[in-house]
Amino acid sequence: MAEVKVISDSAGFKSAIKDAGSNLSVVHFAATWAPQCTQMNDVLTELAKDSQYSKVKFFKVEAEDIPEISEEFSISAVPTFIFLRNGKSVDRIDGANAAELSKKVKLLSSQDVMPDIPAAPKEDLNSRLKRYINAEDVMLFMKGTPAEPKCGFSRQIVQILKDANVKYGSFNILADEEVRQGLKTYSNWPTYPQLYAKGELLGGLDIVKELAESGELVSQLPVQVSLDDRLKGLINSSPVMLFMKGDRSGPRCGFSKQTVAILNDTSVEYNTFDILTDEEVRQGLKTFSNWPTYPQLYVKGELVGGLDIIKYLLTVAMVKWLVHRT
Repeated sequence: MAEVKVISDSAGFKSAIKDAGSNLSVVHFAATWAPQCTQMNDVLTELAKDSQYSKVKFFKVEAEDIPEISEEFSISAVPTFIFLRNGKSVDRIDGANAAELSKKVKLLSSQDVMPDIPAAPKEDLNSRLKRYINAEDVMLFMKGTPAEPKCGFSRQIVQILKDANVKYGSFNILADEEVRQGLKTYSNWPTYPQLYAKGELLGGLDIVKELAESGELVSQLPVQVSLDDRLKGLINSSPVMLFMKGDRSGPRCGFSKQTVAILNDTSVEYNTFDILTDEEVRQGLKTFSNWPTYPQLYVKGELVGGLDIIKYLLTVAMVKWLVHRT
């Protein structure tokens, strides 16, 4: 008899889906605070007990606990059910619909061939190059990586940037021949390494060496601000600051949408930051505040918490108001 396996982290999810292979996997993206998720999990448990689904793998994921997986499958509300085979999505159900869930499990578990999924349109080369060049304020296109340069010129420029305490991103042109050849034409610069600042080509090793020796290198680069300073600045940019997926006019996940609705109902003045637009902030804020999920609400520079905490505080405030009224 099958069972519903609870998955608590990204590595566990990937491993479980890989192990399931060509067997149908049914993943319930849930939240402990949503009663409809509890009801649907009971339905999933009953399906798992059914002997005709002995080869089907059933999983439950707390959507807020593994945000990177929730984002990968575009989970905007709970409950949501994703059906996978060979690690690829073959169908989904958004919302609590027990009859539809039973129907989908029965239909998909009887299919031996995975339905065709349209391939995503291929990004043109110039768009790719622009995206890579602008991935960081300072970007180095080199042979190898900063930790393991694959040529003497790349090794020298890495050392120069290290000595100048420059924060930068890098791209290994040996790993992508299309980028390697395309960037030469795009920037009209025939050799590597190539250093870019704010999307503009600064030059290769000779130019960077000359700038470093004259003391002008740092002045040619964007002002280097530590991540902690950036985060403190963003947190304190408004008395009430919400870090979320999307913005207040267009939330990109169900949890952010609910938080915005609560704040809007309270008539509180607040600003938002879309963590989907800045991976450094998205990952860094988790460590900075020791809070692993989004949204995150700050008041006067102090972390209040996420959606669960906000809901709890709202409930407490309502109870106090009722007590005061009586």
